[in-house]
Amino acid sequence: MPQEEPLREGRTQTPSGDGAPMTPAEVEAVARAAHDGQWDKAGRPYAEHLQAVAEGVRARGGGDDLVAAAWLHDALEDGVLSEEWLDAARLPQRTKDVVRAVTKRPGEEPEAYARRILATPGARLVKAADLAHNADPRRLALLDEPTARRLERKYATMRGLLGLTPDD
Repeated sequence: MPQEEPLREGRTQTPSGDGAPMTPAEVEAVARAAHDGQWDKAGRPYAEHLQAVAEGVRARGGGDDLVAAAWLHDALEDGVLSEEWLDAARLPQRTKDVVRAVTKRPGEEPEAYARRILATPGARLVKAADLAHNADPRRLALLDEPTARRLERKYATMRGLLGLTPDD
Protein backbone atom coordinates (compact mmCIF):
# COMPACT_ATOMS: atom_id res chain seq x y z
CA MET A 1 0.00 0.00 0.00
CA PRO A 2 1.51 3.39 -0.96
CA GLN A 3 2.50 5.69 1.83
CA GLU A 4 0.44 8.87 1.98
CA GLU A 5 1.37 12.27 3.37
CA PRO A 6 -1.36 14.65 4.48
CA LEU A 7 -1.40 17.98 2.75
CA ARG A 8 -3.13 21.10 3.92
CA GLU A 9 -6.78 20.89 4.89
CA GLY A 10 -6.91 17.10 5.04
CA ARG A 11 -6.05 16.34 1.41
CA THR A 12 -3.58 13.57 0.65
CA GLN A 13 -1.04 12.99 -2.06
CA THR A 14 0.48 9.61 -2.77
CA PRO A 15 4.15 9.97 -3.75
CA SER A 16 4.54 6.42 -4.96
CA GLY A 17 2.43 4.47 -7.37
CA ASP A 18 3.45 2.48 -10.40
CA GLY A 19 7.15 3.21 -9.81
CA ALA A 20 7.52 5.56 -12.77
CA PRO A 21 9.05 8.93 -11.92
CA MET A 22 6.58 11.71 -11.28
CA THR A 23 5.95 13.75 -14.40
CA PRO A 24 6.58 17.51 -14.36
CA ALA A 25 2.80 18.03 -14.33
CA GLU A 26 2.43 15.72 -11.31
CA VAL A 27 5.16 17.58 -9.40
CA GLU A 28 3.52 20.90 -10.23
CA ALA A 29 0.13 19.60 -9.06
CA VAL A 30 1.61 18.36 -5.76
CA ALA A 31 3.37 21.69 -5.17
CA ARG A 32 0.26 23.73 -5.99
CA ALA A 33 -1.90 21.57 -3.69
CA ALA A 34 0.66 21.67 -0.87
CA HIS A 35 0.92 25.46 -0.99
CA ASP A 36 -2.80 26.05 -1.61
CA GLY A 37 -4.05 28.88 0.57
CA GLN A 38 -0.53 30.24 1.12
CA TRP A 39 0.26 33.82 0.09
CA ASP A 40 3.53 35.65 -0.52
CA LYS A 41 4.56 38.86 1.28
CA ALA A 42 2.78 40.93 -1.38
CA GLY A 43 -0.49 39.05 -0.92
CA ARG A 44 -0.22 37.02 -4.12
CA PRO A 45 -0.93 33.26 -4.29
CA TYR A 46 2.30 31.47 -3.40
CA ALA A 47 2.01 29.19 -6.44
CA GLU A 48 2.83 32.21 -8.62
CA HIS A 49 6.29 32.32 -7.02
CA LEU A 50 6.78 28.57 -7.51
CA GLN A 51 5.80 28.86 -11.17
CA ALA A 52 8.16 31.80 -11.72
CA VAL A 53 11.05 29.89 -10.14
CA ALA A 54 10.28 26.79 -12.24
CA GLU A 55 10.17 28.93 -15.39
CA GLY A 56 13.42 30.63 -14.32
CA VAL A 57 15.12 27.25 -13.89
CA ARG A 58 13.95 26.14 -17.34
CA ALA A 59 15.14 29.44 -18.88
CA ARG A 60 18.57 28.91 -17.27
CA GLY A 61 18.88 25.50 -18.92
CA GLY A 62 17.60 23.27 -16.12
CA GLY A 63 16.03 19.96 -17.05
CA ASP A 64 12.96 18.29 -15.60
CA ASP A 65 14.81 17.20 -12.44
CA LEU A 66 15.71 20.79 -11.55
CA VAL A 67 12.32 22.15 -12.61
CA ALA A 68 10.77 19.65 -10.19
CA ALA A 69 13.12 20.90 -7.47
CA ALA A 70 12.02 24.45 -8.28
CA TRP A 71 8.35 23.54 -7.79
CA LEU A 72 9.24 21.92 -4.45
CA HIS A 73 11.98 24.32 -3.30
CA ASP A 74 10.01 25.80 -0.39
CA ALA A 75 7.87 22.79 0.52
CA LEU A 76 10.04 21.46 3.37
CA GLU A 77 10.98 24.90 4.68
CA ASP A 78 7.34 25.99 4.76
CA GLY A 79 6.29 22.68 6.33
CA VAL A 80 3.74 21.87 3.63
CA LEU A 81 5.47 18.58 2.76
CA SER A 82 7.60 16.44 5.02
CA GLU A 83 11.03 14.83 4.76
CA GLU A 84 9.20 11.50 4.78
CA TRP A 85 7.13 12.56 1.79
CA LEU A 86 10.27 13.60 -0.07
CA ASP A 87 12.01 10.32 0.80
CA ALA A 88 9.09 8.30 -0.61
CA ALA A 89 8.38 10.51 -3.62
CA ARG A 90 8.98 9.10 -7.09
CA LEU A 91 11.61 11.74 -7.86
CA PRO A 92 15.19 11.53 -9.08
CA GLN A 93 17.74 11.59 -6.25
CA ARG A 94 19.15 14.81 -7.72
CA THR A 95 15.77 16.51 -7.29
CA LYS A 96 15.57 15.38 -3.67
CA ASP A 97 19.16 16.50 -2.99
CA VAL A 98 18.50 19.96 -4.46
CA VAL A 99 15.26 20.41 -2.49
CA ARG A 100 17.13 19.56 0.71
CA ALA A 101 20.05 21.83 -0.19
CA VAL A 102 17.87 24.90 -0.80
CA THR A 103 15.81 24.32 2.35
CA LYS A 104 17.02 26.86 4.90
CA ARG A 105 17.18 25.47 8.41
CA PRO A 106 16.03 27.40 11.48
CA GLY A 107 18.85 29.54 12.87
CA GLU A 108 21.18 28.62 10.02
CA GLU A 109 23.82 31.21 9.14
CA PRO A 110 23.72 32.43 5.51
CA GLU A 111 27.30 31.28 4.94
CA ALA A 112 26.50 27.69 5.95
CA TYR A 113 23.37 27.74 3.81
CA ALA A 114 25.35 29.00 0.81
CA ARG A 115 28.05 26.35 1.29
CA ARG A 116 25.43 23.58 1.20
CA ILE A 117 23.88 25.02 -1.96
CA LEU A 118 27.29 25.30 -3.64
CA ALA A 119 28.17 21.72 -2.66
CA THR A 120 25.02 20.27 -4.26
CA PRO A 121 24.97 19.97 -8.06
CA GLY A 122 22.03 21.93 -9.48
CA ALA A 123 21.11 23.73 -6.26
CA ARG A 124 22.84 26.99 -7.24
CA LEU A 125 20.77 27.19 -10.43
CA VAL A 126 17.50 26.68 -8.52
CA LYS A 127 18.51 29.23 -5.88
CA ALA A 128 19.52 31.70 -8.61
CA ALA A 129 16.02 31.48 -10.11
CA ASP A 130 14.47 31.81 -6.64
CA LEU A 131 16.54 34.89 -5.79
CA ALA A 132 15.86 36.45 -9.19
CA HIS A 133 12.12 36.22 -8.65
CA ASN A 134 12.28 37.26 -5.00
CA ALA A 135 14.36 40.32 -5.88
CA ASP A 136 12.31 41.33 -8.90
CA PRO A 137 11.79 45.09 -8.53
CA ARG A 138 8.13 44.72 -9.56
CA ARG A 139 7.55 42.33 -6.63
CA LEU A 140 9.53 44.43 -4.17
CA ALA A 141 7.59 47.54 -5.22
CA LEU A 142 4.43 45.93 -3.79
CA LEU A 143 5.96 45.85 -0.29
CA ASP A 144 6.35 48.61 2.24
CA GLU A 145 9.68 50.41 1.91
CA PRO A 146 11.44 49.02 5.02
CA THR A 147 10.52 45.43 4.12
CA ALA A 148 11.57 45.89 0.49
CA ARG A 149 14.98 47.34 1.50
CA ARG A 150 15.58 44.61 4.09
CA LEU A 151 14.80 41.91 1.55
CA GLU A 152 16.94 43.57 -1.12
CA ARG A 153 19.92 43.45 1.27
CA LYS A 154 19.19 39.85 2.24
CA TYR A 155 18.94 38.71 -1.39
CA ALA A 156 22.05 40.67 -2.41
CA THR A 157 24.02 39.06 0.41
CA MET A 158 22.99 35.56 -0.67
CA ARG A 159 23.74 36.34 -4.32
CA GLY A 160 27.23 37.42 -3.25
CA LEU A 161 27.79 34.29 -1.16
CA LEU A 162 26.77 32.15 -4.12
CA GLY A 163 28.93 34.10 -6.56
CA LEU A 164 25.94 35.01 -8.71
CA THR A 165 26.28 37.77 -11.27
CA PRO A 166 23.44 39.96 -12.56
CA ASP A 167 23.23 37.58 -15.55
CA ASP A 168 22.68 34.47 -13.38
